[in-house]
Amino acid sequence: MTNIRPFRGLRYNPDKFCDLSDVITMPYDRIHEAEQAQYYDLSPYNYVRVILGRRTADDNDENNVYTRARGYLWNWLAEEIFIRDPAPALYVLEQTFKLPNGTVYTRRGLTAALELSTFDEGVVLPHEHTLSGPKVDRLNLTRATAMAWEHIFMLYPDEAGAVNALLQPFLDSHMPALVHEKVIEPDVEQAFWVINDPVLIAAVVAEMANKQPLIIADGHHRYETALNYRDEMRRQHPDAPPNAAFNYVMVTFVSMNDPGLVILPTHRLIHSYTKMDGRALLKGLEPYFVIESMADRTAMEAGLAAATMDHPRFGFYDGNYALLTLKTLNAMAAVAPDRDPHWRALDVAVLHELVIERVMGLSKESVRRLENITYLRDPEPGYVAVDKGEANFMFLLNPTRIEQVRACTVAGERMPQKSTDFFPKIVSGLVALPLHDTLD
Repeated sequence: MTNIRPFRGLRYNPDKFCDLSDVITMPYDRIHEAEQAQYYDLSPYNYVRVILGRRTADDNDENNVYTRARGYLWNWLAEEIFIRDPAPALYVLEQTFKLPNGTVYTRRGLTAALELSTFDEGVVLPHEHTLSGPKVDRLNLTRATAMAWEHIFMLYPDEAGAVNALLQPFLDSHMPALVHEKVIEPDVEQAFWVINDPVLIAAVVAEMANKQPLIIADGHHRYETALNYRDEMRRQHPDAPPNAAFNYVMVTFVSMNDPGLVILPTHRLIHSYTKMDGRALLKGLEPYFVIESMADRTAMEAGLAAATMDHPRFGFYDGNYALLTLKTLNAMAAVAPDRDPHWRALDVAVLHELVIERVMGLSKESVRRLENITYLRDPEPGYVAVDKGEANFMFLLNPTRIEQVRACTVAGERMPQKSTDFFPKIVSGLVALPLHDTLD
């Protein structure tokens, strides 16, 4: 059962911040040093100070990024920079964005507190592996502040669109609490509603109860951190009631059938590679792929877009353009016999198992270390790098389809690295879930 609850969210005080452009951020794992500096410069109240504060050479057990985050929380509460909503609410975030091809999409997310469950319970399923370092970092922040600061981006099945149908009349008749466009990423319009109608909340909670399995799109480390924190708190507070907030995590749910659910491809740029040039590589790939020379980039990208799931296809650029179409998935059954057929049909699995590892001879360890590979959302820098002789060649991919994500996840398969890039990300700073009390 999918058990969601409304909660009294912690938010920036609307009387002090009618525009949140200077204080909200991208998720912490999308913030690099340059973006962190930009966020610091935008406002002394920017959310980055809490979710990814600056480290200093003088940090110690008493004064560090986690204790400073707690200090910001306490000070901003005292200054009424942060306030809590007076009654439990659900929240809706609509993000409107344009892709490079000019197509405009709007994606709707429902934010609620989700009762935590382990993956083996089958309610929530992961689609990728996690690393220990980020989980330690996020757990230290949660311990210091007793807050769920950022969202888990969660996919749920809803072919009939029942949840969004319930929400639509409220959204049509109420102005959003926030509309703005500025985040340090290509502009995305963010519209945010606070739903405090008890009747509607009850209807949405009831409708969500049978929506499973849920699939984590982004936030695997945060979800596993929430489980670890819950277990710690249960040991410390064995008599806590079931509605103790630490039994929950803040989630933004997006329907797998939402027309605005977009997955972007992640292309592979190969550099510093000396075993073979592009022509020799294509010759080595002939047993597995139909190789077609393309006249130009436009023709190659059009052919790439026409690929089918039973014949994964890649674009290839080494100064010349080509399409590589897998002849048969039997080749993947031979190199990865223990993997589920849905996993073997993934473009990224085919590329890494057959091309990068088997033919090019790069090990999984070297790929993890990024010794000869750079991942690109935008292929343009890759074309430039190849033309300048700074890289050997580039593989262009189609985006992973949502039905592939679901099939692999349900089969218990974790997807290869950089298989999915859900766009846009759920921004941080619109609402947070306090974990120190109970959910009303």
